[in-house]
Amino acid sequence: MNEVTGMFPKKALITIAGTVGIGKTTFAKALASKIGYQTSLEKVDGNPYLDDFYRDFKRWAFHLQIYFLAERFKEHKRMEESPYGFVQDRSIYEDTGIFARMHYEKGNMSKTDYETYTSLFEAMVMTPYFHKPDVLIYLEGSFEKILERIQLRGRQMEKATPVDYWKEMYDRYQEWIDRFDQCPVLRVNIDEYDVKNDEGSLDPILNKIAGILNKPAAR
Repeated sequence: MNEVTGMFPKKALITIAGTVGIGKTTFAKALASKIGYQTSLEKVDGNPYLDDFYRDFKRWAFHLQIYFLAERFKEHKRMEESPYGFVQDRSIYEDTGIFARMHYEKGNMSKTDYETYTSLFEAMVMTPYFHKPDVLIYLEGSFEKILERIQLRGRQMEKATPVDYWKEMYDRYQEWIDRFDQCPVLRVNIDEYDVKNDEGSLDPILNKIAGILNKPAAR
């Protein structure tokens, strides 16, 4: 056990949250590598609805959200049964509080479908397999920088999506995190670190995370 991994409990759930393009996956992988945790990454490749969704939000929003909800719940069950600590890429709360809600309010999901979705979510979080994150790390930055990252990573379906869609999502994330109270939150600006060129830039953030996880109230 090295000095860094010794700062962290053997088993905990660290969830990385933030809008599309903010760099959650990159951050999650770098953090997990530093502290000796496993990763739980959002599955984009092989998603049977994603391409269709970006072509027709109204037709596929409900299907996509149900798919993500099911995948997220299966991951929660896997992580709960594992003896290891995990860094998770995106929380189930974002699916419900931002994506599904946004598409319902914009008319892309009917009231009946939205009520079915939220009822299923509420049933899932009441099961013994659902464990709230021990800490949620919220990545934030300027909208201009996030839009630049979306363009740079080159997913055609995202690059073809109107900028107004990304701006609305960005604003909704800002409102959502200000209300979020399901677990401790650590807000991190993407200008505070550079994991691609300097992994040591994560060290001050590691100290803050460890401080939260090692409080008596944590797991």
